[in-house]
Amino acid sequence: MVEDMQVLTSPGRPAGDEPVGDSVDQDVPQAPRLRVLLVAALGPLVLGYAAVVTLLALVALTAEHAIVSAGGVLRSAGPGWLAVYQVELGIGGHPLGMLPLLPTVGVVLLVARAAAKAVRRLRCARLRHAVPLIATISGAHLLFGLLISLLSIGEPVRANVALASVVPAVLSGLAATAGVLRRFGMPQVLADRLDPLALRGLRAGLLGLFALLAAGALTLTAAMALSARTVSGLFEPSFGASFGLFLLSVLYLPNAVVAAMSFVSGPGFSIGDLDVHLIGYRGGSVPGVPLLGGIPEHAAAWWPALLVLPLAVGVLVGWSVRAVDEDPAARLRVVVVAGAVVGFGCVLLGTLAGGRLGDGPFDPVSVPVGVASIVAFCWIVIPAGFVAFFAGAHAPMRPVGSLEVEDEVEGEAAEDAESEVADEVEESEAAEESEAPAEDTAEDSAEDDEDFDAEADAELGLDLPEDEPETEAAASEDEPEDKPETPAEQAEAVTESTEDSGDEKPAEDDR
Repeated sequence: MVEDMQVLTSPGRPAGDEPVGDSVDQDVPQAPRLRVLLVAALGPLVLGYAAVVTLLALVALTAEHAIVSAGGVLRSAGPGWLAVYQVELGIGGHPLGMLPLLPTVGVVLLVARAAAKAVRRLRCARLRHAVPLIATISGAHLLFGLLISLLSIGEPVRANVALASVVPAVLSGLAATAGVLRRFGMPQVLADRLDPLALRGLRAGLLGLFALLAAGALTLTAAMALSARTVSGLFEPSFGASFGLFLLSVLYLPNAVVAAMSFVSGPGFSIGDLDVHLIGYRGGSVPGVPLLGGIPEHAAAWWPALLVLPLAVGVLVGWSVRAVDEDPAARLRVVVVAGAVVGFGCVLLGTLAGGRLGDGPFDPVSVPVGVASIVAFCWIVIPAGFVAFFAGAHAPMRPVGSLEVEDEVEGEAAEDAESEVADEVEESEAAEESEAPAEDTAEDSAEDDEDFDAEADAELGLDLPEDEPETEAAASEDEPEDKPETPAEQAEAVTESTEDSGDEKPAEDDR
């Protein structure tokens, strides 16, 4: 009963708070812990595979004259699941490397969410406690991809065993790590080693990358709106074929946005013989997909006006970092880091958006990632650097005449400081002299008295031996030979002293 009352009266911890201490995650029993790990690892696999099966079933059911079987759909869903994880497939000996990005974004978010939930349920106290969770998720994807690739051997659609194992494992591991970091934040060791300006540049680079993607999406939307009649003409009259084309356009929508971003930036894109960029156009055949209905048939003179979009993105990045630091050089470093992030993002997105498309007239679909990354870097660094340098804080400029006045003031201040130091030295010396021991003062006073007596004797004419030590006089008094012992000898000594005094008196009178 007491324990129940303690439980009822103890303050509860919010569900979103992180537990503190190394022993908190040990409170979870072993059996529930294993269940949580399995759910986090197998949940995205099952959901992703089920989504692929559902899409294939819908396409098969809506297609005309299609023979649908559960086994065929399940077998086809395996290579489809690998395509979701960007694993290149082989269809009848022809490569298929241009794979849709929208399902890939979906599974990445799904794995990251599953990892974040598992961290909360396991009550992990530190980031290192989530390492087994990340390893379990990545290992499950590796085994599942290996199994699908082995089952596809001898089938019309097959995948490379190594790629089918490694690519899903790496992608799921990165997604799980992102979900764990969202829960814990950046590790303290990494945060201490990174420059705060570099972190600010990373955020500004992500802002610039998303802004460039938004510019590409805006361009793609405008192109499809201007070519609405052509886009609508690409749909088939039957519902099944139109649904398949619509689904294909939706799945490849992020790929088209990346291509439009490259077009707006300048490098453009290519589909087989077709080459489209702002300052040139080379015609070629285009797949009959409504998503590509906005591709023009010839170049236009107004296309270079679209360069205002990446210029606006660069201005936006520079404006976002104008107050990062009062030093303009520090702001320029942030801009350079942001440009590097945007350039790397263009390389990654351009690589994923393109690929092989069989061996036909539409092969390959590519974005020139090298040129695109350099151009994107320049679009960020140049306008953003200009805005960040001039829109931020600056130290006030001093006129030339004020420099001379400041030099004079500094010279006077230096002289005053030197005089103050000299005064302090004199005061310290005087204090040392005043704190001398009393014995020295007594000796000095005694010496002064002796000098005064000597001067007085000299004025009175008394010639006293100056250097005769007192010790000799004391020694002469102590000698027993000179001292008169009998009364007769004492009388003779008195007589001699009287005569000597009589001889000295005339001298005194003459003086």
